[in-house]
Amino acid sequence: MIGETSATWMADLSETGLGRVGVVDIGSNSIRLVVYDAPTRLPIPIFNEKTECGLVRGMAKTGRLHPEGVSRALRSLWRFHLLTQSMGIERIALVATAAVREALDGTEFAQQVGQIFGIPVRVISGNEEARLSAVGLLSGYTKADGLIADLGGGSCDFMELNEGSFGLSGSVPLGHVRLKEAAKGSTRNSKMIVAKYLATVPWLTGVENRTLFLAGGSWRALARVFIHDLNYPLHVIDGFTLRTGEANSLSSVIASCGAKINADVLGISMSRYSTLPYSAAVLLGLLHACNPKSIVFAGFGMREGQMLEMLPPRVRSQDPLLAGCARMAERMGRFAITGEEIFDWMSPIFPSTRDDVSRIRMAACILSDIGWSEHPDYRAEHAFLRVLRIPFAGLTHHNRVLLAVIIFVRYKGNAANSVVHPVRSLLSDSDISIAESVGYALRIAHKLSGSAPDLLSTTKFIVDSHSIELVLPKNNMGGGNIFVSEAVKSPLCALASSLNKSLRLS
Repeated sequence: MIGETSATWMADLSETGLGRVGVVDIGSNSIRLVVYDAPTRLPIPIFNEKTECGLVRGMAKTGRLHPEGVSRALRSLWRFHLLTQSMGIERIALVATAAVREALDGTEFAQQVGQIFGIPVRVISGNEEARLSAVGLLSGYTKADGLIADLGGGSCDFMELNEGSFGLSGSVPLGHVRLKEAAKGSTRNSKMIVAKYLATVPWLTGVENRTLFLAGGSWRALARVFIHDLNYPLHVIDGFTLRTGEANSLSSVIASCGAKINADVLGISMSRYSTLPYSAAVLLGLLHACNPKSIVFAGFGMREGQMLEMLPPRVRSQDPLLAGCARMAERMGRFAITGEEIFDWMSPIFPSTRDDVSRIRMAACILSDIGWSEHPDYRAEHAFLRVLRIPFAGLTHHNRVLLAVIIFVRYKGNAANSVVHPVRSLLSDSDISIAESVGYALRIAHKLSGSAPDLLSTTKFIVDSHSIELVLPKNNMGGGNIFVSEAVKSPLCALASSLNKSLRLS
């Protein structure tokens, strides 16, 4: 059997981007500077600073941006400008959303900001904000199908997604700050206001039995509460998934009573904490209007979408997980052995299909030497935790745990170990078998080669229905094969056992 080759996954990763790019997001509640190191399309910030300004506060009465918020915003924006100059940012985008878009003095404020940076502010519509959020989401969920809802301080913006393609879009003035003011602090009033505005978007019913993706800081704060209340084992918001019934029950409690856990424990600001009931009310309204089969919290949204649109098209088309893994391996690897070399070497062992498991195997091959610098006694555990919490797009929680367990086994970890136990429920028994087989194969690859390049290709696997054979080069120096040692034999036996095959060496 000829296995799948690494070229299937890695063909486009040589293309590079712009260097450092920055996005200044001038939102209705907060402004934020995010700087990305963008030689690849992986949207991981190397700098991220936020100031809560509350530009939208009081706007329903005055029609103008909140004066104190404007002063605070301008002070922070001067700081952001100085930082971007010192950081060597090659390109920057200034993006303003609902509050600046709708305020009577929004144009004047935008001009002031443009003068600070020397470039114009892009004041985007609600539909454009939804589109950029969808671009950010699709960086990880390339075939997303359903609806993305981005909740900010001033608006909630929607974009329908049809297996990765854009559909209908819309925007309603249901930002968490604006809703709290409109409801006059009454959660009962908030539910009626939400129902009234969502009724103006009748096409939301087309999302029934599909997925509702939630983007934006308000939803992320709500996800932290849900993760805490459910005692969920993985504290990673991106990819956190709930069934509709679970989301409805949890949101109902928060919309009525607020969060029952201290804001400091959740790691969110008091101003965000105070509007959680209103964020929950919007979610309840969406669940009623859309009746989705599940909800997924997204860690990537409008800012990431804006950053991605600043990259060359070929860079944007890269797989975010594999691009991120390749970048990490470049920075942390010892020798020149590559994930592609290892993947191609082990391919005869595994099914020759391009699927989700194959993609995770490719990622594991790229990351298989990330633990070399750790203390040997903690190498497996530290590598496991690093991969489990890796801030890459394109990973469901299931795949995140699967990848982490593969790396754990590669470093002599046992999948039954207490380190894995907290997240073990996210994998099936067959997933554990896959993790063990791939992990053993990675361990063999590094033992055979010493993690140095060009040695694995002198060996090969031959696999049939009953056995697995490792063919080794002949030793012209006499005295047995130099590739065979106890350090190699042990994981070879474990690999054969995990595949239910007999082992042969030749």
